[in-house]
Amino acid sequence: MAAEHLETVLRSATKEVVIGHDRRFCLIGERINPTGRRIFQEQLREGDMSAIERDVKAQVEGGADVLDVNMGVPLTDEPELLARAIKLVQSLTDLPICIDSSVVEALEAGLAVYEGRALVNSVTAEDDRLELILPLVKKYDAAIIALPNDHDEIPMEVEKRVDLTRKIVEVATKDYGIAAADIVIDPLAMPIGADTTTSLVTLETMRRIRDEFGVNMTCGASNTSFGMPDRHTLGAAWLPMAMTAGLTSAIMDTRTPQIVEAVKAADVFLNHDEWGMAWIAAHRAKAAESA
Repeated sequence: MAAEHLETVLRSATKEVVIGHDRRFCLIGERINPTGRRIFQEQLREGDMSAIERDVKAQVEGGADVLDVNMGVPLTDEPELLARAIKLVQSLTDLPICIDSSVVEALEAGLAVYEGRALVNSVTAEDDRLELILPLVKKYDAAIIALPNDHDEIPMEVEKRVDLTRKIVEVATKDYGIAAADIVIDPLAMPIGADTTTSLVTLETMRRIRDEFGVNMTCGASNTSFGMPDRHTLGAAWLPMAMTAGLTSAIMDTRTPQIVEAVKAADVFLNHDEWGMAWIAAHRAKAAESA
């Protein structure tokens, strides 16, 4: 018997977003992240946060439901920088935020200033990481993205990923009192450039997690096409396939209409957009803008 489908509730000070298997796909804008962006890193070191304002505007206009905020810049005070960035983003938009850092002190600094109910990105199945991060998630009543990998490896077998998911869910719910609905699993979307079978493993992992645990799932969608040409076409094909396997959200660049529209179309066919009303409204808005 398939597990009950759970819903993950996120909030800003004034807006609520619910991630769920029977709801429209949740688009988490990935752009507020300095990784691989040399000029952005230099600006942040100098205290210039104007690029954040541009990124927020572009992602909101592209259709983001949630914004991922990462301030992992070498040679900076990441906790202080992340807290400043979160306050800035919340002054610009009412979308909920996914607080993204591998530094526990930065996560706490971000959670302390955030107004609402955040999504924390992320934790792994490693015992020490669970012990450090899950108490923060509980303390600040947040939701958590969890990756089913441990000290040994990123597992390439479906069964190992499912086993580690089970461990995460059991530790979070039984040891820390975190609701299963507040655990969002990243099923580990791997680049197909080196091995096209990795996508099949990820899709089967999604189906197993959906059916056995009912939790929501997200991933770094652009990971799948890394190193391949015409990445937008690949992303526009892969995400609807992943949605049918149980993926309910993705951390992605919402400035890419080709991929966003593919997701919105899939919502219609999966009956997550009742009567296609959101699709029709978006079409009318574009037609009005063109006119």
